[in-house]
Amino acid sequence: MAKSQKEVTGWIGFAGFVMILAGVSGIFEGLTAIVRSSFYAVVPNTLFNASVPTWGWIHLVLSVFVLLAGFAVLSGKMWGRMVGVVFALLSAITYMAFIPYYPIWSCLIIAMDVVVIYALFVHGDELDG
Repeated sequence: MAKSQKEVTGWIGFAGFVMILAGVSGIFEGLTAIVRSSFYAVVPNTLFNASVPTWGWIHLVLSVFVLLAGFAVLSGKMWGRMVGVVFALLSAITYMAFIPYYPIWSCLIIAMDVVVIYALFVHGDELDG
């Protein structure tokens, strides 16, 4: 069954807006970890033993790129979708390592990253044809 142009652009628009939302919230999350690291519970003996401010810098830098990639996805460019997939994947991997510090939020972001990757892979090329 062929999908309508409206349904396809709905998926891509959803992916772009979710990336923008995740980028903005990640920027605030990173700034919080940098400025007020006591906000997050520090869990000993995790797989990646990085300090909370280090995770803050990682989230801040990655979130800026996710935000910019979200705008690129909304612009409808092929390179924007490719960059969007890469940074959604990096975001999911980063939040997997961040689960011990903020578990529920990390799992929600990972789930949204998976939906974004699905939307960009499955429905992205339908805009070109």
